[in-house]
Amino acid sequence: MNNKMNHPLITVDGRALMDRPLEPPNFVVDTLLSQGLHILAGSPKVGKSWLALWLCLCVAKGEPVWNFPTLRGGVLYLCLEDSYSRIQNRLLDITDNAPADLCFATVSEKLHSGLEEQIEGFLGAHPDTALVVIDTLQRIRAVGNEANPYASDYRDLGVLKELADRNRIAILLIHHLRKRNDEDPMNMISGTTGISGATDTNLVLKKGKRSGSAATLYCTGRDIEYQELVLEFDQDAHVWKLVSSGESTEEEKEKTLASLSAFLAERREFTGTATELAEALEPYCREKMRPNVLMKYLLRRQEELSRMGITLQSRRTRDRRELALTRACDSNDGSDGKNDTEPVPDLLSQPSQLSRSHAVSSNERRANK
Repeated sequence: MNNKMNHPLITVDGRALMDRPLEPPNFVVDTLLSQGLHILAGSPKVGKSWLALWLCLCVAKGEPVWNFPTLRGGVLYLCLEDSYSRIQNRLLDITDNAPADLCFATVSEKLHSGLEEQIEGFLGAHPDTALVVIDTLQRIRAVGNEANPYASDYRDLGVLKELADRNRIAILLIHHLRKRNDEDPMNMISGTTGISGATDTNLVLKKGKRSGSAATLYCTGRDIEYQELVLEFDQDAHVWKLVSSGESTEEEKEKTLASLSAFLAERREFTGTATELAEALEPYCREKMRPNVLMKYLLRRQEELSRMGITLQSRRTRDRRELALTRACDSNDGSDGKNDTEPVPDLLSQPSQLSRSHAVSSNERRANK
């Protein structure tokens, strides 16, 4: 008997998948770094480590990274190219208060030779950890003569991704760029496409001029929208400052919420398909909206909708998928509250991406292993 037939594929059909309330990815740095595996690549001495250290500090303190809120949590920074003296000097350059939740190590085992167990051990002792930074990727890889470098790259990063996903943390790998320039900065990431393909997010820090202080952070990933952040290195504060972040995209997002709020202020509730909702919102936002983009956007903005007093339910009737939106009556609308619309149960609501509930759930999962 063929034992391979004892393990059939487990599948889910498209309709069931669309109707299933799934937990959206939690973000350690909102809209920039989700839980999973990420690469920050740049040329040598471009300022990657300064950026990584500041990012670690922000997450450990729960402070924004530029204008992106963070999920406060413990941080492990493996600075494998530095000494504790250099780390101390850099910390003193950017802060006078480094929290105990920010931990450093200058030596570790290599991948497949004990590193995974070391990280797991740290997470067991520090269950509130949200971020692990490895500086650099090359320092944790064994030297070998692989016949298939793509397979080697993908396998190594796959191990780290599985570790990040299983523990619901973000792992950020500091990496280098090729010397050869390319119109697409992502093509400059050193190694095969197995590296950039295995990660959830790729960040490339690239200077316009080697001697200059300005740079662009190119950001692309599975869970984020493509964006280019224009940065400038503050030589006094030793921090990368945000100059421009493509605010037009954010303005468009806020415009969608404002249009929905105005629409529901008049109607109080709506039930219909995403196509029907997009058409109904056109007079308010004065532009056509793609129904699938609108639906995805609303499902990911549960927290904002809730703060606006709007509940959202996704459900399937016999022949179509509907969105049900209800806006709670204002307390000062003159009614006695008896005829207020009951909010629709929010079956898709999940814990806030930026709440401490993530750390609690992570603790429970690790404790039950």
